[in-house]
Amino acid sequence: MPRPIYAEIDIQALKHNLARMRASAAGRTLWAVVKANAYGHGLENAVEAFADADGFATIDLCDAERARRAGWHKRVLLLEGFFDETDIEPLQDLDVETVVHAFWQIDILKRLPLRCVKVHIKVNSGMNRLGFLPVEVGTVYDILSSIPGVKVMGVVTHFANAEPTYMGEAPASVARQLSRMGRLAHSATAACMANSAAILWHPEVAGDGVRAGVALYGVSPDSHVSSEELGIIPAMTLSARIIAVQEIAPGEVVGYGSRWCAERPSRIAVVACGYADGYPRSMPDGAPTWVEGQIAPLVGAVSMDMLEIDITDIPQAKLGSLVELWGKHLPVNRVAAACGTIGYELICALARRVPLRIRH
Repeated sequence: MPRPIYAEIDIQALKHNLARMRASAAGRTLWAVVKANAYGHGLENAVEAFADADGFATIDLCDAERARRAGWHKRVLLLEGFFDETDIEPLQDLDVETVVHAFWQIDILKRLPLRCVKVHIKVNSGMNRLGFLPVEVGTVYDILSSIPGVKVMGVVTHFANAEPTYMGEAPASVARQLSRMGRLAHSATAACMANSAAILWHPEVAGDGVRAGVALYGVSPDSHVSSEELGIIPAMTLSARIIAVQEIAPGEVVGYGSRWCAERPSRIAVVACGYADGYPRSMPDGAPTWVEGQIAPLVGAVSMDMLEIDITDIPQAKLGSLVELWGKHLPVNRVAAACGTIGYELICALARRVPLRIRH
């Protein structure tokens, strides 16, 4: 018997979410962001589910090659660009487009013989990670356009605070970043600026392309707004079964470090999921799980392969009951908030040892 844990990936939910984001994209080119193994959902599953997207956006050439092997024939964009000159040949062989964000990348392009390298100029509009300052873009465009074999496709930028939670409060607001972009934000037709949050909440963001990320997977970009409110469906449900039940007396403790102590006679269920599966060790007592239609709180420290929950008030929960760690009944953002992180981290950190069950 395999270990009783799996993540169900709902292909129809992914397709639904793509259609939802396509509608909000309002005719613009829609890039589906599939980095981090399609946010933990499996890149090959993304190839099937996002067939109607206009392109894939990812980080690594290995992902591009994997997507091509799985049958993806449309555009692919490297969001962090290439990392050294050895990337240039496979980039051309795979017909992959690349962000250029620094002069050292331009230097590489200058000194190599090129067939056709399609580039997008990354603009640092205030997030201060990657990119050229807006005032540098004209010069960068001219330099790149003068290099034989280079084709400039447009400009890209990224918003630091596009979620409603930050509206009007963040130093790097969407309005401020657009202002810094200047004419690039309003007159450059070949611009891709909107991420999931900007697609959903900032119709003022122009450009001819958008990059849909976490919303494609049914996770709200803003933990204060539910997926249901956005009309998207969680596509990943992580579940594991109860493999033991302990009846413990008041004063008995649970788990490493004896963090949780029973205050009453308690039924404690041991669940076949731990931090080696991607469930955070930092999860505190009281974090929610879902079993037999009810919330059961986590008790005790999460160990490598197991965690414990209190099922005292859920008499129907028993050996073999299926426990949802996050998914359709239990939003991943709610689970993530319990340990001070975001839903992105949990779905992306799903361990490779957890089997994926594909629901078509």
